Amino acid sequence: MKLRLPLLAKIQALLLLNLLLLASIFFFVFQLQFRFGLDSLLTGLAGDRVKVTAQVISQALQDKPADTWSSALEQFSKTYKVDFFLMRHDGTVAAGPEGSIPTNILARITERRPGEGLGRGPPPGKGLRRTRDEIELQIRFCERTTSPVRYWIGVQVPLTGAEVDPARPRPLTLLLRSESLHGGGLFFDVRPWIYAAFGALVFSVLLWIPFVRGVTRSLTQMTRVAGHLAEGQFQSRAEEHRYDEIGQLGNAINRMAVRLDGLLTGQKRFLSDVAHELCSPLARMQMALGILESRHAPAASDSLQDLREEVEEMSSLIHELLSFSKADLARHHLQLVSVELSEIAHRVVTREGLKPEQFQLAIAEGIAVMAEPNLLARALGNLVRNAVRYAGQVGPVTLSATSRADHVVFTVRDRGPGVPEAELQRIFDPFFRGEPSRSRDSGGVGLGLAIVKTCVEACSGSVSARNCTPTGFEVELRLRPAN
Repeated sequence: MKLRLPLLAKIQALLLLNLLLLASIFFFVFQLQFRFGLDSLLTGLAGDRVKVTAQVISQALQDKPADTWSSALEQFSKTYKVDFFLMRHDGTVAAGPEGSIPTNILARITERRPGEGLGRGPPPGKGLRRTRDEIELQIRFCERTTSPVRYWIGVQVPLTGAEVDPARPRPLTLLLRSESLHGGGLFFDVRPWIYAAFGALVFSVLLWIPFVRGVTRSLTQMTRVAGHLAEGQFQSRAEEHRYDEIGQLGNAINRMAVRLDGLLTGQKRFLSDVAHELCSPLARMQMALGILESRHAPAASDSLQDLREEVEEMSSLIHELLSFSKADLARHHLQLVSVELSEIAHRVVTREGLKPEQFQLAIAEGIAVMAEPNLLARALGNLVRNAVRYAGQVGPVTLSATSRADHVVFTVRDRGPGVPEAELQRIFDPFFRGEPSRSRDSGGVGLGLAIVKTCVEACSGSVSARNCTPTGFEVELRLRPAN
């Protein structure tokens, strides 16, 4: 089964995929940068933090005996969550925790750069000998080792290892070791990256959400209008405040609605005019049949009876066409008034001549709706007549009404076999019948329920039908309450 997602979900998924792709590219570039060029890590704020920390440690150690440096570095390690070593220029450990130093890190410590450790030049008369105050604090290297992964930073500090070369003491290297690139916030501070990512996310959301909401709102509104058009409500219109492709679609829907409304109105007006024009010839035919029946020979009796039945059937068809057309054409000029359902239901039952055992009324007194009384009575009459015709022999027809928050539901239910499910969506179409035949014996030409729908919609209501369980058929009218 193919998964169907709404447009909003698809756009959100694309946005998330876009962000994930950007994050992946960012992470890849990030890894490349720090794998092949870790020295660049120390050119900004991270380098300043390392220098400040090295300055604090060197100042704390310079007035202490050398044999207390290891314990002091241990305290700094607990504070910064980073291991600290003091390394001599020959690669030996002057102070710090026990453990081996990788060979490539020792090589970086022992290598000597031109002018390294000489400061800004000796004062006159002092040769090459340097005091601690004359040694410049500077970051020498940043390296990454594997098996296990460790990150190392070497910083030249204003401390000397006189015990190695008393004649020419050289500056010590403060070595920082961390298991992660974060390094307790000294090596790499992730907060600016998190803030930047969060800002990009917020910006993306603020950029996308108005666009997405605008698109989905317009499409939802057009979908609703298209649904109304499919139900025959050609007065619905889409909003025309957009000037893009969606706005063009809305304009096309509105033009289609106007076109369909004009075509359908013209068709019904044509049917009404034709039906009206046929009334006079039919009336003359019925009058002529009456004269013939009063003067006919006994042998022609059966033929005249058949002819009268055909004329009456034609007259009934024209009457239904007139009712169907007039109800639809008059909907724009109707004045809806308060109609009490119990009263109009009694009137319909009486007019249809139903016996007490043929119907049941379950309508409370006082339930009223806004409708045109004659059209609502015609719709109810057609429903009752249809129910009695198809299911009057298996039980009474039930007429009931319930009042809800924003509408009143009026139902007409029988206990017959119902309608095939495939035909439920078409039974309110004009001239539709389940059987191919359209004779008097099978129930007419299929305008009864179409008239019901037209009359109810003219009263600003809606109509629907469903099969009941285990048997039965129910038509539901939804109308506006009177209060």
